[in-house]
Amino acid sequence: MTFTDLARKEAAVFWEGSFEHPFVQSLAAGDLAPEIFRYYLLQDRYYLEHFSKLYSYIAEQTDDKEVQAQLQENAENLKLGELAIREEFFTELNITEEEILATPVAPTAYNYVSHMYRQLIDGTFKTAYAGMLPCAWLYQEIGVRLIETGSPHPLYQRWIETYAGEAAAEGIKKERALLDRLYQEASAKEQQQMIEAFVISSKMEYAFWEMATNLEKW
Repeated sequence: MTFTDLARKEAAVFWEGSFEHPFVQSLAAGDLAPEIFRYYLLQDRYYLEHFSKLYSYIAEQTDDKEVQAQLQENAENLKLGELAIREEFFTELNITEEEILATPVAPTAYNYVSHMYRQLIDGTFKTAYAGMLPCAWLYQEIGVRLIETGSPHPLYQRWIETYAGEAAAEGIKKERALLDRLYQEASAKEQQQMIEAFVISSKMEYAFWEMATNLEKW
């Protein structure tokens, strides 16, 4: 099996949990509580800030030109797409800099980001890159599932549309192929670490919905 097929199989229970999570289902139904979506956005801001930095940090650890180019493309797409949408959401919801500073980072958001940084310290660029994939790939699959019916809530519909397009699908296809190649070139130890990094990130994605739904605090 390829890396992405194997990793996806190992993390299946957490992906299915995300697809069926009340946060995601309520987003599609349009009845997700505004305070929950707001809290999600505030925590996601912290997460995406570091997610963007990690693309650069991982690129610095390798001479693989294809990996460097893909990570640079990912960072640019994140800036033009997801981060731009988040800025629009913050403006529409009047989420101010003061509110951002006054909102502590939730345990799950902190732990997820820490997990990805740990791959850079205890692992290799391959394990770090593997830990990044579940976020984009899972959201793309959620977008494809939800776009079929859409959401009656305009803001939630725009969230869905961010991940449901052909560009997102093509991006995931390229990343999967690249990580499959890196897995084949990796040592047995690295291969196991890549799987573990992917599965932990998948667990954290599920925990992120829980965090927002419960307005998780320390």
